Amino acid sequence: MIQNPILPGFHPDPSICRVDNDFYLVTSSFSFFPGVPIFHSRDLAHWEQLGYVLDRSSQLPVNYQLLSCGIYAPTIRYHRGRFYVITTNVTAGGKNFIVTAKDPRGPWSEIHVIEGADGIDPSLFFDEDGKAYYTGTTYIEDERGGHQAIWCSEIDLEEMKLVGERSILWGGALVHCWAPEAPHLYKKDGWYYLMIAEGGTEHMHAVTISRSRTVMGQYEGYQGNPILTHRHLGKLYPVCNVGHGDLVELQDGSWYMVMLASRLMDGYHKILGRETFLAPVEWEDGWPVVSPGTGRVEFSYPQPNSLREQPFREGALPLETEADFSRDTLGLEWNQIGTPGEEPFYRMEDGCLKMRLLKNELVPWELNGLPADFWGVRIAMLRDRKGDVSFLGRRLQHMDFEAATTLRFAPEQGDGAGLVVIQNDANQLRLEYRRNEEGIREAVCIRTRTVVRQERQYFEESVEGRLILNAAQKKAGMSSAVRGEPAEVSGEVYLKIRADRTRYSFYAGVDGVEYLPVAEGVDGSFLGSETCGGFIGAYVGLFAFSEEAKEAYAAFTKFSYKGIRK
Repeated sequence: MIQNPILPGFHPDPSICRVDNDFYLVTSSFSFFPGVPIFHSRDLAHWEQLGYVLDRSSQLPVNYQLLSCGIYAPTIRYHRGRFYVITTNVTAGGKNFIVTAKDPRGPWSEIHVIEGADGIDPSLFFDEDGKAYYTGTTYIEDERGGHQAIWCSEIDLEEMKLVGERSILWGGALVHCWAPEAPHLYKKDGWYYLMIAEGGTEHMHAVTISRSRTVMGQYEGYQGNPILTHRHLGKLYPVCNVGHGDLVELQDGSWYMVMLASRLMDGYHKILGRETFLAPVEWEDGWPVVSPGTGRVEFSYPQPNSLREQPFREGALPLETEADFSRDTLGLEWNQIGTPGEEPFYRMEDGCLKMRLLKNELVPWELNGLPADFWGVRIAMLRDRKGDVSFLGRRLQHMDFEAATTLRFAPEQGDGAGLVVIQNDANQLRLEYRRNEEGIREAVCIRTRTVVRQERQYFEESVEGRLILNAAQKKAGMSSAVRGEPAEVSGEVYLKIRADRTRYSFYAGVDGVEYLPVAEGVDGSFLGSETCGGFIGAYVGLFAFSEEAKEAYAAFTKFSYKGIRK
């Protein structure tokens, strides 16, 4: 069976291509580094991550203050022995560029910026005569004030430049529809099909389609549009904001679509972000029917008969992490925020992950009090800023999970390190080990978020709970009350976060066996995009900082992340 989502957790804007018996899939990565994860499958049910398309600083200029900028909507295509990935870097001023590789595992080329290619969500189409075409979004001024539409041009992939005339293909199924984007061209039975997303990437998201007898001609919209949406199912349907699809034809002539969608928890909360789903497609009267019989994305489908005998290793996608940091490199599930600086902020040494105490924190000061105009203010102000924030994390992929770490760290005043669940620049829950104002080391649960009041953003921070950690707890047992002057903790501190849907509990200990609660049942429902804004899903990870940058490190000896089955 194919179980949805096929890529759980933050894996939006999927694009897929097939080469013989092999399927390759990429998704957006925004400001996380490395960027554009690439996956492989032979049966559409089990996926392994091959690596990243953008794994060098020269390919991916992004910064840590703008998590929902960076890489938008990559498209992957294969033609005559070469893979092409085309995408947009919003942080770099909305540049659309192409990278290529003969092997999907890499190395991928340096970026080739396509001059004159405005808009976002670029895609490539290879016609039967060998010509290649570029599609993307653009804005058209008209008597009603203007609207967005899809445009197309031939592209020379040897010179990496647009050639010939540029044509407007289609503006979407609705007149002046909201956010027509994610264009993909296909050819079938003598027709050119243009499939797009419209309605915005939240609840009103939809997939629509049109067709033309010529690749640059005027496209006629399908009377049955949209061919896929969940907006009519209401806000409590468990899978929402379905859209941004890409089609793939199997060797046996059957078709499938990958698309993004979000799973809800505890009401209308999408903490895991936009995930990758898959559904079968049949063609009737020259038009595609998605998920025949139901018209909605289901949680499971039978595997295609033609793929059931394809050998593939099950469980290849790392859904859980158990790291003791004894290796020289981190697993493929790990990311940092922003392009790495000249000097790495972390290193693997002595069986530890050592993270430098940088002055840059996970919450940028620039957010406080800014207008809510995300594009006009924040991007213009922060685009060219550089530097690292000391954070390493992985996607949340389960509604219920437990994450834990072992920390070897002696914080001074102004230092901190620990575990964090982060969704957005300043929307997070942190379990910090630090020294308080009285000079005593403690574990503290901190809740930070931004709120919009009268069109302005404000930053709020609150302490949800605290626990003094001291050496006496080892001897007397963790259940004993702390009395008198706490003795300094020597050795390791143990931190743990446990999530029950949108409720988070935080624990700390000094022996790795018994934990005391720092805060329990903390409301984390604000960690979804419907509250925070932006386009990413939540991460869980490790962080370190100091009020003043110093040549000092917090050493993490272990980290684990696992889903909890109920």
